Amino acid sequence: HAQLVESGGGLVRPGGSLTLSCAASRSISSSYTMGWYRQAPVKQRELVATIARGGRTNYADSVKGRFTISRDYAKNTVFLQMNSPEPEDTAVYYCKALGPTGIIYWGQGTQVTVSP
Repeated sequence: HAQLVESGGGLVRPGGSLTLSCAASRSISSSYTMGWYRQAPVKQRELVATIARGGRTNYADSVKGRFTISRDYAKNTVFLQMNSPEPEDTAVYYCKALGPTGIIYWGQGTQVTVSP
């Protein structure tokens, strides 16, 4: 049974840092493209960052230079390092796995609140 489990969310002050983790079950292999998405209240879910099998990354313009996505293949875990977060980054953050066949899995989400 494929599963993604996010952790690391919480309250962070503007200008601080926070790291999110997404642990994938063994059925989600390294061939999957992994990504982080977020959804703020009354807004649509939007892409934050993705990392493909070869390590190629893609970021939303709003987080470029502040957030970094990375992947630990040995632990089958994806991370999102959030530096200098802003109140506008407050949202529920979701981990997504996209398989080579097009199959998609989502995690349950983790809340990130950026506030003084």
